[in-house]
Amino acid sequence: MRTAGLAMNDVWAHRVLRERGVETYRLEGVTAELGVMVESLGLKHRGKGENYRPYLHMTGELRSVTPAQALPFGISQVTYSPGQGEKVDAFYEFDDQQLVVLASKGYFTSDFVVPEQVTGIEWELPATADMLVLAPSGAQTEDDTPVVFTQIHDIGGLEIDLESSGYDLAGYFADHSKDGVPRAEAVVDTRGLKARSDAINSLFTEDELGLDTEVKQVVGSPVSEAEPVADGMSARLQQIEAQIAAEREQYQTERASTEGTTENLYRERVAGALHPAEEQEEPFAPPISAREAQRDPNLDLDLELEEQEQETRRREVKPVPSLDERKRQVAQRAADLDFGEDGEQSLGS
Repeated sequence: MRTAGLAMNDVWAHRVLRERGVETYRLEGVTAELGVMVESLGLKHRGKGENYRPYLHMTGELRSVTPAQALPFGISQVTYSPGQGEKVDAFYEFDDQQLVVLASKGYFTSDFVVPEQVTGIEWELPATADMLVLAPSGAQTEDDTPVVFTQIHDIGGLEIDLESSGYDLAGYFADHSKDGVPRAEAVVDTRGLKARSDAINSLFTEDELGLDTEVKQVVGSPVSEAEPVADGMSARLQQIEAQIAAEREQYQTERASTEGTTENLYRERVAGALHPAEEQEEPFAPPISAREAQRDPNLDLDLELEEQEQETRRREVKPVPSLDERKRQVAQRAADLDFGEDGEQSLGS
């Protein structure tokens, strides 16, 4: 028998558990198969620690739960209406053999994408669930059916693979190793395969080594069309600047002639009074330094008296007499002294 299901976090599930005298069956860890409507499928990669191993991330909506063994009252499947089921996130891991298949189909090319035919369909995924079955009442009516509440383990992170799900998703990928691969990518792929087998392999191909000459030719060739374009742009910019300056000057003139504006008041009252004053101005005396302006008049008088005294002293100082002159002065002085002694003796006699 198939019956509609409710999530375990529904408010009615808690109410049923609190009620006494209600016949319920609680089942935990039930092996079941989920019917999931796949909405999106993306190719992702693990971290550096796992060598960026690829995997598929699938998102969808739960549509049914089919237990491995029938539930009480002969329930074989629990179904959910579209929009009523829980959201499911599943992660599909490729094994080593599947990775080899993906690489042979052009996994390292830019055209390698997830196939579209695996979305928009219902997948059957393995899982475990806890279930709560509410027994019907004793009255035999058409609406008297058991109610099933379910809780899926790890519904936000189901781990599946080829062995657990039975889906070999590597076979759904298109083969891009021969068709639709650009020439540059084919060269890179071939070079990478040679690098794994050859001991020494050149990093550049012969075609790439010829790019140097092409680059020199491109760089050396004059660009004749760019110069006229640049000149035309410069002339246009100058013309626009001249127009803007003329419009600004015209605007200022109109403002100055309009009564009541700031520019008119400045021209009539401020600028008009400044021009006559500038014409009657006399030349300024040479500026006086701050040190001279702050000098004390009494200090200037003292300095002047000191200079006069030094000049007087310089005039009174006589030149130093020479040796002959000093001898003559000494002899003259001695003669004067002798004459004085003789005069005293003559006066005494």
